This record gives sequence, structure tokens and C-alpha cells, in this order.
Amino acid sequence: MIDDLIVWCNSCLRLKDGALLLRFCRISALLLLAVAGPASLVAGTITLDFEAFSDSTSLTTQYPGVIFSDATVITAGITLNEFEFPPHSGSNVVFDDGGPISFSFATPVLSFGGYFTYAEPLTLAGFNATTTQAATTLSAFSSNLALSGELGSTPNEFLQVSFAGGISSVTITADLAGGSFALDDATYTTTSGVPEPGSLFLFLIGAAGLLVVRRRLL
Repeated sequence: MIDDLIVWCNSCLRLKDGALLLRFCRISALLLLAVAGPASLVAGTITLDFEAFSDSTSLTTQYPGVIFSDATVITAGITLNEFEFPPHSGSNVVFDDGGPISFSFATPVLSFGGYFTYAEPLTLAGFNATTTQAATTLSAFSSNLALSGELGSTPNEFLQVSFAGGISSVTITADLAGGSFALDDATYTTTSGVPEPGSLFLFLIGAAGLLVVRRRLL
């Protein structure tokens, strides 16, 4: 897009009032860069793999911008029964320790998901900033344990909730008493960033410039 603007500016020099148009082009380029500059901060997906924590770590605020409740890290070969609840990656997962796991985000996210192995039917519920439920996803099976899960199921089912208006918190529920599922590689998509301006923006700059020059020449 910037290259297109440079080519257009060069062509301006061949017109009758090239100096005026060149000045306008320079201003236009600065405006375009000001809008396009933040485009590198486009929305992105963050993955939490829980590998940095030792067995039986209770998660609260260890990850910046995320608050956990009722989520405890367990490790394969120690507390985790990896034969029924195999990790999606690495050796750590989190489980619902004493009740449904909740995630609260300092800044609303577009989506939240993860890989779940569960002994009971699972529900993901996403809530907006006013704590109104905005999205819900249900597990495909009543159980997908590796050895004793429902016929046709496999462990580490990916489940996700999304809401364009922004999700401020997520609650993951199976057994209300907890101890019923494992979560690995939780992911969420941030809403930060400004999209790169499109061709329409460039066209409007050019049209405005030609109108100014036309008035100046009349």
C-alpha cells in the first residue's frame, strides 16, 4: 500500500502544479503511516501450556492479564494419571480442583479454547463485561478418557467459545465438585491491534488531493 502511494506521488510531479501535489502527497503519506503503524499489533493467539509450573501449583495470577480460580497444575508421572488424562503437549495439565475452573481476563478476548479430557460432560461458558453469558460450547461426548471414555471419543478434544463483542471471563464446568477434567494448551485471542487500512482509504486520500488541486488551479 505504501508503494502505491509513492508511485502516485511521483506521478504528481508531472502535473501542472506538481509542487502543491507533492506537498499534499507528503502529508498523505504521514497520515497513512500514522494509521497503518499500529497494524503490527494485530490480534493474536496466546497459548498457556502450564509447563513452567511444578506439580500441585495452584494457578491464580501467574499469567499476566489472566486470573484463575479452582485450577491446579498436575504433572504426568506424579499426580496426573496420564493413562486416562494424557497431556496434549509436554507433561503438565490443569484440573478442576474443587469446582469449575474460571478464567478472568483483564482485557476482553475474542475467543478462548483448549484441549480437554473429561470424565463427565463438559460445558464452556463465555461471559461479557456485564457478566452476561455470551457464548456456550458443549463437549461432544459424556466422557473422552483415553482408556474408559465413550465409544468413538478420543482424549484432548478441542473446545472453544468466541464472541465478537469480547469475552471477559470463562467458566468450565463438568462435575460441580471438581476433579472431573484436565485442560491443556489453553488459548485465547486478544482484541488489541488496529487493522491495516484498505485500498478505500488510499483512494479517499487521492480523491481529496485532486479536489484541492482542482480548486487551487481554477
